[in-house]
Amino acid sequence: MTSRKILIVDDEPVVVTLLKMRVASHGFLVETAHDGASGIEKAMTWKPDIILLDIAMPDIDGYETCRRLKALKETAHIPVIFFTAMQETHLEVLAQKVGAARVVQKPFVDKVFKAISEILGLE
Repeated sequence: MTSRKILIVDDEPVVVTLLKMRVASHGFLVETAHDGASGIEKAMTWKPDIILLDIAMPDIDGYETCRRLKALKETAHIPVIFFTAMQETHLEVLAQKVGAARVVQKPFVDKVFKAISEILGLE
């Protein structure tokens, strides 16, 4: 059985470390990227089963990163879970418009893992 692969894209090293430790502790293979552009590149070459993507990042935000991922045939099929500290009620609508599967608000580590399990059918 092959381990599932998860790509974490966030510009905050502490957040990346927390998520990586939690996800890896459940047997997932984890790669990380520090911004949207490197996340897209990594997704195209590493082909993860799911992408965890921060919304608020410099240069290319999570929305634009997701739009670009969904526009590429190599990555269009990969589910994207947004995670954010923002509390706006319109996040779900915006996420759906760009093709994200879910939005998880911080504190999020357990919520993100639950969303991963649901999307990948691990429950």
